Amino acid sequence: MIRDNQKVFNRLHLMMDALITAFSYALAYYVKFYVLKAGPEPGDLPARNYFLMLVGIVPLYMVLYYKCNVYTPKRTARRRHEIMSVFQANAIGIVAFILFLYVVIKEINFSRSMMFLFFCFNVFFTGCSRVVLRKSLQTMRSKGYNLKHIILVGYSRAAEEYIDRILENPQWGYVVCGILDEHVPRGAVYKGIKVLGSIGNLEFILPENKMDEIAITLPLKDYDRLEEIVGVCEKAGVHTKFIPDYNSLVPTHPYTEDLMGLPVINIRHVPLTNTMNVMTKRVMDIVGSIFGIIITSPLMLLIALLIKYTSPGPVIFKQERIGLHNKPFDMYKFRTMEVQSPKEERKAWTIRNDPRVTPFGRFLRKTSLDELPQLFNILKGDMSLVGPRPERPLFVEKFKEEIPRYMVKHQVRPGLTGWAQVSGLRGDTSIRKRIDYDIYYIENWTLGFDIKIMLMTLFTGFINKNAY
Repeated sequence: MIRDNQKVFNRLHLMMDALITAFSYALAYYVKFYVLKAGPEPGDLPARNYFLMLVGIVPLYMVLYYKCNVYTPKRTARRRHEIMSVFQANAIGIVAFILFLYVVIKEINFSRSMMFLFFCFNVFFTGCSRVVLRKSLQTMRSKGYNLKHIILVGYSRAAEEYIDRILENPQWGYVVCGILDEHVPRGAVYKGIKVLGSIGNLEFILPENKMDEIAITLPLKDYDRLEEIVGVCEKAGVHTKFIPDYNSLVPTHPYTEDLMGLPVINIRHVPLTNTMNVMTKRVMDIVGSIFGIIITSPLMLLIALLIKYTSPGPVIFKQERIGLHNKPFDMYKFRTMEVQSPKEERKAWTIRNDPRVTPFGRFLRKTSLDELPQLFNILKGDMSLVGPRPERPLFVEKFKEEIPRYMVKHQVRPGLTGWAQVSGLRGDTSIRKRIDYDIYYIENWTLGFDIKIMLMTLFTGFINKNAY
């Protein structure tokens, strides 16, 4: 059992961070005044003035680490999230330090380069300590130490998915000791985890104090027992978590609002509903589309001449697509097919070796060069550099009836490229899988994610076996 050791571990963690912060500060001072220089000069502040600041810096950084969730349990957290929390706390800390020096006490002679070195050293050494600590704990858990023993209350889809993830990630150090359920017979097994008995046995198991956690994984039909089970667990003082059995309804990142003490769950978290995020993405779209148009204009001119030379008809093909908030717009492409009547053009989905595609058009489609005119759609605001690909109205009507959550993709601007496309889901591939990738992008959008997708498009996304 590790429950009693957690407080001691957290205190040791805090002490280690305090020592690293003090060491990083002292190292920054040494590098600034004894490595980069031959020593303090007459105009420099005395060393005492610098080191007195540690009295406030160390407690401040420990508070910031706590506020930035550096000390929350990290068994299942991704490493990059932990490092980002450290970076965020240090960024806030150095800004607060600068404001204190230059605004509050008006000490303008304090070395700016030393503060920069302190920031870099502290992020580096604290980040390294987190990596070393994580690796050490994972090694301990692989040898059977520092494990958390859990029992699941309720057999459901949520229980199976929870067991799947625990078995796939032994480094987390979770051990599922069994399942309690009223409807599944005792002795039934799921991937080595047995049903030990009914939920009523919980009152006899908890007093033995052998469980670190209780995970409530009730099926939807048994939610009327939720309050009773939580009461039993809290009476025993055991840590309890609730894993809802409605994953198909509520996505990975729902968020809550406090309505005068009443928690309200918002079904879907869409970062691009935030005004600052929308403005940031739009600025990147404008700058990126202008840059793209300038860089590719000679290529687009050459493509236009070749289209005109190889096939009679217009150079640019306009097609109605559905965009942000279900609003239609005309999407531009270089024409890659023989000219058709609007009725013929609307009725068919492009297939492999489609006879309507011209020889040069096939090359344009294979290399995705036919999409270049959409840079003008991006500049107009109809589209974004990155986002779910837009679809024609008749297919939108069809798919929204057949595929759950299909219309979620219209909560953001459609994109020239997207997470589904750089993952190989183009052409005649699974629409359902494509939507899963689109929704993942919508719920997990960051500026860094957009940059990653654009880089993947540059290096791997233009030529694709599924593009035709």
